[in-house]
Amino acid sequence: MTARALPETCCPDQRTLWLWPARAIYLGPSFDLDAHSGSVHCFALGVDAPFDLHSAETGRRRTRSAFIPARTEHHIVATGRVLFSYADSLDVRDHMTEHSSTVAFTHRDELALLQHLQHARPGSPEFIRGHLDRGTAIDERIRAATQTLQADPARVVSAAALAAEVNLSTSRFLHLFAQHTGTSFRRYRLWARMTKVGHAISTGANITTAATDAGFASANHFSDTFHAMFGLTATALLAAGTRVVIQDNAAAEPPHAESRPHNRP
Repeated sequence: MTARALPETCCPDQRTLWLWPARAIYLGPSFDLDAHSGSVHCFALGVDAPFDLHSAETGRRRTRSAFIPARTEHHIVATGRVLFSYADSLDVRDHMTEHSSTVAFTHRDELALLQHLQHARPGSPEFIRGHLDRGTAIDERIRAATQTLQADPARVVSAAALAAEVNLSTSRFLHLFAQHTGTSFRRYRLWARMTKVGHAISTGANITTAATDAGFASANHFSDTFHAMFGLTATALLAAGTRVVIQDNAAAEPPHAESRPHNRP
């Protein structure tokens, strides 16, 4: 199955998935999601109404916005339109007003985001990112490693090999990688492969070809991974008429983002 090519001015409640090399934003009617655990962090916003979120630590909570860290199993039940923003940055967590050791609730700019999404349909990805991305500094060696994974996620490269490329021991590299991305090296590589599949599908590739070209062992491997990561299948996402929009690579990082130079190995 391939993505449906629809005009930018299609119906205001059109399901849209914007993709960057290391970020994805979904905006549209909610899906009937299963419990899942993301490879990167997720910011969720109930555009038309609050939603229910359940996790092992927080129990069931009704909220308008939430930050769910990578590798945190959770279940979201929503009605109306929702916004899901997926990224490796911890910027959003620092702008939530209520925190637990895992999930955080209520973004400081929640009202501004809601007003924009309710009046400027279908919504501007640049406006959304402007309120979610704050350009937190990241160790330049870890940034280099993530960019390598994003550029060619199908490449068979070990953590040890990437650590050597940036002059770190494997253990130190893995520690810094988790510290700066909030996820494991293995899960991040899955995320990079997932966004690569999305880019291929947007150009008309079918799921099987896109998945194997991105490094998944098979279409079934991709399907199982997608469901575990997002709570639905890729087939269900595309069958609902979701429009996949590739954003300019120049917008992959906010203009104020910076790398943090390393001072020690």
